[in-house]
Amino acid sequence: MSRSFSTVVIKMSVAALLIFSISSYAQWFESTGHAQIQNNDVAMAKSAAIKDAITQALVFSGAKVSSVQTLVDGVLTQDQVKISSHGEIQQIEMISEDTKGEVFAITLRLDIFSEPEQCVQSQFNKFIAVTQSQLNNREQARMGQIFDINKSFSKQLYNTLNNLDMTAKPIAYFNSAIKVDKYFSQQFDYSNPLLEEIANRTNAQYVLFAQVTSVATSDKLNNDYAFWQDESYQRHFAIEFTLFNGDNYDQIWQNRYQTHGLWPFDKTDIIDVNSPKFWQSPYGQAIGDLTHTISYDIQEAMACMPTTGKILHLENDKIIINLGKAHGLKKGQMLSIAHHNYMTDVAGNKMPHKITTLNTLKVEQLYQHSAIAISPNNTPLAGIQINDIVEIISPEL
Repeated sequence: MSRSFSTVVIKMSVAALLIFSISSYAQWFESTGHAQIQNNDVAMAKSAAIKDAITQALVFSGAKVSSVQTLVDGVLTQDQVKISSHGEIQQIEMISEDTKGEVFAITLRLDIFSEPEQCVQSQFNKFIAVTQSQLNNREQARMGQIFDINKSFSKQLYNTLNNLDMTAKPIAYFNSAIKVDKYFSQQFDYSNPLLEEIANRTNAQYVLFAQVTSVATSDKLNNDYAFWQDESYQRHFAIEFTLFNGDNYDQIWQNRYQTHGLWPFDKTDIIDVNSPKFWQSPYGQAIGDLTHTISYDIQEAMACMPTTGKILHLENDKIIINLGKAHGLKKGQMLSIAHHNYMTDVAGNKMPHKITTLNTLKVEQLYQHSAIAISPNNTPLAGIQINDIVEIISPEL
């Protein structure tokens, strides 16, 4: 997936506000988008700010956004956004626009017809461990000595996910290098224990792996005879992702992305990939813009996945679980219980096997990432063990 919008840093600011409701589904939303002005290009910044504002309104209304729309002067001109028809814009009105320093801001009022959400699981949060991506072709990182671009990108993606108001909540696990090649192979000979270890350490149900496949530079852009010009290059960035369920080791999503941007630095410069100098460059901005696309795709992939946890402790009639307010639980929430078992295949690999029981739990006390549950009506719970799976019972739509 290639992004052409590579010269603007988008600063997301979730300010969508429900104004009033015309009918059961048609609603007016007001949102403010921001974008940084680069090279005095106000028109480009305005397009990015409009894109920002529309995205916020769609996400707030319940639309599933898998990339970001570009609307120029009120006219949709580029199909850079994919919205799965859970939200349709009926009308857009510009309320105001303003420039403060190097930031362009625009406030829009949008009439959005949102279909009722068909996925009950989307009301609950899921936590995802964002691991350190792997840099596959290190020799390509020599120009600029950007050998830590993989770790820096993982941090940027974590920050983007963390700043967006979505049900996919990130947990940082990018300080340690992880060899992820096998998780991208078609033989599925990856390490289940590593998935389980990361999920347990982070208390996340899902684990995200990534590998940076290219940071190659193209030919020099300026003329060799124009010796007074600085050297400039186009530089590529390509990355692959795969997302696993840490409880049952299922691969639930996989995708690859690519973009490019101007590399404005001298060939001999050593660039700190964690510095504003890098991330504010056209190349850094292109990568930063890509993190928004990836974040929305991850959100869409996880929206209808179940929110599950496990039993941490048993004491008399009290059961402590690793789900809490952060996951969307409320007092009185009902939970189902399943035993966590394993089956061994012909190759000797242990595969998780869930055995559903008739037992249920009711949340009695809530904490941020844990809860105390009891048996409803004091019904005895037979055979319940630590590490048994608990899953939120959602009311049908």
